[in-house]
Amino acid sequence: MARFIIRGRRPLDGVFEPAGNKNAALPMLAACLLTEDPVVLDEVPAIADVAVMLELLAALGVEVSRRGRRVSLCARGLRRTRLDDGLCRQIRASILLAGPLAARMGRATLGPPGGDIIGRRRLDTHFQGLAALGIRAKTGETFIFRRERLRGADLLLDEASVTATEHLLMTACLAEGETVLFHAACEPHVTDLARLLVAMGASIEGLGTNRLTVRGGQPLHGATHRIAPDHVEIGSYLAAAAVTGGSLRVPVAPETRADLRVVEQAFRRLGMAWQALPDAVAVVPRTSAPRIRKDLGGMVPKVEDGVWPAFPSDLMSVAIVLATQAAGTVLFFEKMFESRMVFVDRLIGMGANVVICDPHRVVVSGPTRLHGGPLYSPDIRAGMAMLLAALAARGESVIHQAEMIDRGYEAVDARLRALGADIERVP
Repeated sequence: MARFIIRGRRPLDGVFEPAGNKNAALPMLAACLLTEDPVVLDEVPAIADVAVMLELLAALGVEVSRRGRRVSLCARGLRRTRLDDGLCRQIRASILLAGPLAARMGRATLGPPGGDIIGRRRLDTHFQGLAALGIRAKTGETFIFRRERLRGADLLLDEASVTATEHLLMTACLAEGETVLFHAACEPHVTDLARLLVAMGASIEGLGTNRLTVRGGQPLHGATHRIAPDHVEIGSYLAAAAVTGGSLRVPVAPETRADLRVVEQAFRRLGMAWQALPDAVAVVPRTSAPRIRKDLGGMVPKVEDGVWPAFPSDLMSVAIVLATQAAGTVLFFEKMFESRMVFVDRLIGMGANVVICDPHRVVVSGPTRLHGGPLYSPDIRAGMAMLLAALAARGESVIHQAEMIDRGYEAVDARLRALGADIERVP
């Protein structure tokens, strides 16, 4: 397993060019199964989860070509319906192949999906929605999906699951008649997937809302689509600059800047000197020490995550590290996953003043001087948070299981070095 060796307290400085959104790229790769025509995606991040997804598709008979961040796919020659169990267990996004593959081929067999261990991650919404659309599933050591008659349905999702919304949205495009997805997730990456499907010929109304209406049953065609930037990656790098006392500029289009408002609101509360520019967002060194903004009456503020447009759960770990370097006290309330906070023990070991209230809540009081030491990456986002803590800490840190961070962040060590970080990767 790879390790990162970081010598902290080097301010980051420069311009950061974000990659495409990880959580948009993975379902868009699955969407190639909906048509026999080529689908071309630009700004596909070069991350480990994408590599696994492409390997799964190639094994099914999809023609895959990659040049830099451009990926071309053609599913005209689909020849298999069984996915490799080992690959499925590496990423949660493998479940996204079930509906499109069964809709095209009549059947799909795959192992249970893997991904980060951050608590229970239900699949009920997937199975209930697919069954309503005409794809029945048998569960066990493997999942077997069989297509009956694909037909539209009026669905009230039992949770606003991003992955389930993406899965059912794609499958509904091939189902005859009208499908309504109510209580759908409406994160930017869900909307971006819908834009690709529309470019492929789908009829979808309600983009950006929690009520999506799909009129399906018509053949889809190929398309070329540019994946929107990843707001989680942008937020992570802005936080890295802030905890090191550096300066960072991220060029973004107006629609991406709008998506970043939920991140900006929380990060400003944590003392970040965030700048919203006409064509970019930036963080600059503060003229005074960063300070957590109290609620009215001097009350302790709270940062809590939730479904969009609440603060993203994927940035909760990073935000906790950011708070350790600001003066004041703040409560973090992780509502989505009961194991998201497990990394906090390592942060306390580095010198952070954090009280763990329960699996969902921690109180951070800062600023604290962090010191380096041995660390490891339990999941993608906690791994990135550990990396930020190491960048802010005095001395040397070694982060084990670096490949966990590689699953969600493209060439993170090289891109941080380009901004001035002292980081190296070793076997």
